[in-house]
Amino acid sequence: MRVCIDIQSAIAQRAGVGRYTKLLVEHLAAARVPADELALFYFDFKRHGIPFPAPGASQRACRWLPGRFIQKAWKTIGWPPFDRFAGNADVFHFPNFIRPPLTRGKSVVTIHDLAFLRMPETIEQKNYHYLKSCIRETVEKSDAIIAVSEFTRKEIIELLGVAPEKVFAIHSGIEPPKTKPETGNLKPESEAPFLFTVGTLEPRKNYSFLIDVFDRLENFEGELVIAGGRGWKFEPVLERIAKSPRRERIRILDFVSDDDLDRLYRTCSLFIFPSLYEGFGFPPLEAMARGTPVVSAATGSLPEVLGDSAMLIENFDAGNWAEKISPLLADEAARKKIAARGPQHSRKFTWQETARKTWEIYKSL
Repeated sequence: MRVCIDIQSAIAQRAGVGRYTKLLVEHLAAARVPADELALFYFDFKRHGIPFPAPGASQRACRWLPGRFIQKAWKTIGWPPFDRFAGNADVFHFPNFIRPPLTRGKSVVTIHDLAFLRMPETIEQKNYHYLKSCIRETVEKSDAIIAVSEFTRKEIIELLGVAPEKVFAIHSGIEPPKTKPETGNLKPESEAPFLFTVGTLEPRKNYSFLIDVFDRLENFEGELVIAGGRGWKFEPVLERIAKSPRRERIRILDFVSDDDLDRLYRTCSLFIFPSLYEGFGFPPLEAMARGTPVVSAATGSLPEVLGDSAMLIENFDAGNWAEKISPLLADEAARKKIAARGPQHSRKFTWQETARKTWEIYKSL
């Protein structure tokens, strides 16, 4: 069996879908049996080259024209077919929501969430129109759909009318933390305790609300640290910070290295995740794996993924959040009690298991 995976998202972005694609491919390659072939395809007009190793997988790049031209043709006229560039395969896997046109082979698509249907106001307009215009044809023509959580699987069935037997919930994995963590290159601006969160600055991450909560934590003398690149409609977050009476204690770090992220997870007093909607939710699981207490919104897939190993808060009342967080910040024993459940719970989510279940879907087709 020959499986071809479109890895364009891993070329274009370091977080989100790009990260999922990279880690899935690496573990699919490791889990491959000799009789099966794993092929990777991407457009590389600028000659950047593949950004990650995948021993055992063949690679094929189209370098004679920019991929954005082909993607525009797919969106407008549904041509030329993907397999004309990628070559033949028994199964094609598209990890980034949308199935391009194909003339042969079975197809698998990963859908990470349906925020663009549930909360369109939080999505970049160009991306929203693209996903909305293509998603129904994608689910109709795909032979199997992978959802990254049971929550997302139910959303796909409900909102897109897909037959349940066609949609498979396969949790993403997380990378186990290093036993001997690196120190990283990020230098702390102070030795003060800090609250931490990570994710792109965009409406869905709900950072303006988080700053509302932080402003109410009057007895906490530490900082709020946000690690995330500037995404769509990030300006309101910066405007909210400027209005905060505690603005000198709020830091935006942009994108940070894996080693720096590891250190931030390990050294924060609390990891706080106020997201409005998540199809899976990597950051709180990664914090839990490092023995960090997590406070999270009880939205989307987060109750399913985090279980009883985090403090989940049902609403978005800043005063209520502050009332629940303040005692934790004053009680180290309470924080340790929450944190103690995290490492064991996070070990349920492995990329090895994600890859194994994904190969099962390929073979079933």
